Amino acid sequence: MRKLNAALFISLDGVVEAPGGEPTLPEDRRGWSMRYTDDEVGQVIGAAMAASDAMLLGRRTYADFAAYWPNVPEDDPFGAIMNNRTKYVVSTTLDSVAWKNSHLIKGDIAGEIRRLKQGPGLDISVVGSGTLVRWLLQHDLLDELQLMLCPVVLGVGGRLFDGVDYMKSLKVLESRSFSSGMTFLRFGPE
Repeated sequence: MRKLNAALFISLDGVVEAPGGEPTLPEDRRGWSMRYTDDEVGQVIGAAMAASDAMLLGRRTYADFAAYWPNVPEDDPFGAIMNNRTKYVVSTTLDSVAWKNSHLIKGDIAGEIRRLKQGPGLDISVVGSGTLVRWLLQHDLLDELQLMLCPVVLGVGGRLFDGVDYMKSLKVLESRSFSSGMTFLRFGPE
């Protein structure tokens, strides 16, 4: 059975999404996670990417990615992965998705995700998509939550657990600190 794993950069105050996107942050707060990303962090991200062959994206993350990645040069290795990987897009408002290898999930979203997890292939990764991650946790569909904790307080932005009205206990699978100051936290269902 395939695992569904979510990976998010998160600030000390729980921010995972800039309000309205990264460009809306004050200039001194843009790229907030990148200043803590180094080769060690890149190796962890690369290993997670190698363990999966599909992505599950929320509507907003899909729209941001679909506007950017198809325009990246063909010889960019990360761009090639993003453009050629199978993408499943969860949305209640979209009628179609046009980015290469993208498939829309509507209707019985939980049932469709369970079906995908039962299918053949490597793990499925959730990239960004804080709203989707909250929903997946609530519906017990997430097998692993990976947080890249950055030692910064942003003060603005969408927090991972904004509006949560359920209790969810997780167990720590791994905790690792990097020389950049970032801490990698991996959680699984209790």
